[in-house]
Amino acid sequence: MTRVLVVDDDPAIVRALVINLRARQYEVDSADDGAGALRAAAARHPDVVVLDLGLPDTDGVDVIRRLREWSRVPILVLSARHASGEKVQALDAGADDYVTKPFGMDELLARLRAAVRRAEPADGGDVVVETEAFTVDLVAKKVHRDGRDVRLTPTEWHLLEALVRAGGRLVGQRQLLREVWGPSYGTETNYLRVYMAQLRRKLEADPSRPRHLITEPGMGYRFEK
Repeated sequence: MTRVLVVDDDPAIVRALVINLRARQYEVDSADDGAGALRAAAARHPDVVVLDLGLPDTDGVDVIRRLREWSRVPILVLSARHASGEKVQALDAGADDYVTKPFGMDELLARLRAAVRRAEPADGGDVVVETEAFTVDLVAKKVHRDGRDVRLTPTEWHLLEALVRAGGRLVGQRQLLREVWGPSYGTETNYLRVYMAQLRRKLEADPSRPRHLITEPGMGYRFEK
């Protein structure tokens, strides 16, 4: 299921969005200020964020910038601000789309679906990644090994996903920590060692001699087919 984070300090709007999204089989989390939005994004790893700009503790544009320091999650701005300059500022900060209030629910949901689609890999070859030992389905968020689903924790999945999406490129330790655990992390490399060991036990034919989840000592990690 697609997980949506709704960030707005208007309880009526949050309630309407939550009801409509859950009726369409979305999982929904909510926050009513910028600090709560950043905490929820780090903890819950939403697939898309619906963000108001007029938050009580900070400007929504600052929330966008903070999110973009460590996350590629699609951000759909939902705001009463109509000025062209404010729209440009939000989009330049990293928002993917902008809807003004008052809004039509059908249009908002269509734009949300479009944002999620754009975030998915562009072609079938990138959607399902196969190795000799296991298969990763990035859209379904599943891993198969020996004809069966492999049960991963949310943290294990996000770590694996970050490496697979990098397409063989080295992903630095700091980048992985911020992307998987959130923006306040950057030095807790022991987290990476623990979770990489768990992934290798679940996915590698010989965890002590991994072929697909590779450590680059002192630098980071790499996924190889």
